Amino acid sequence: MYKRQGHSFIKAEMAQTNAVFGGEHSAHYYFRDFWFADTGMLAAMHVLAALGGQDLPLSEFAAEYERYVASGEINSTVADATAKSQEVRAAFPAAQVDDLDGLTFSFEDGSWFNLRASNTEPLLRLNVEAPDAARMASLRDDVLAIVRG
Repeated sequence: MYKRQGHSFIKAEMAQTNAVFGGEHSAHYYFRDFWFADTGMLAAMHVLAALGGQDLPLSEFAAEYERYVASGEINSTVADATAKSQEVRAAFPAAQVDDLDGLTFSFEDGSWFNLRASNTEPLLRLNVEAPDAARMASLRDDVLAIVRG
């Protein structure tokens, strides 16, 4: 389920719904059994336990769960996050746009990206996923050309 990002939003939503797990692309992982708090150590322990229960190397084990090529979170310092976000919106008129948390653009080929302002810094945060590396790189580069231009 897609909800607003950021520690305070995720922790509140998880408490309200009694969710077992929540996470962000920025590698923040939240666990119900850890007071809905963010803990990379507990996430690492779960990965190690799963990895230890089978014989594949981590790269092969993880590949089974990676349907898309992801950019990872890319931060760009901007003077006016709202203006840059609107420039990006105008550049992708064919995309379906959701504005629940920043702007999430979805495309017919399954590609998508989210561009959102940081709650604490003068940054725009970009995450891109696509079915293949070329499509991900193309979307990433097109958005960054606008954001950083």
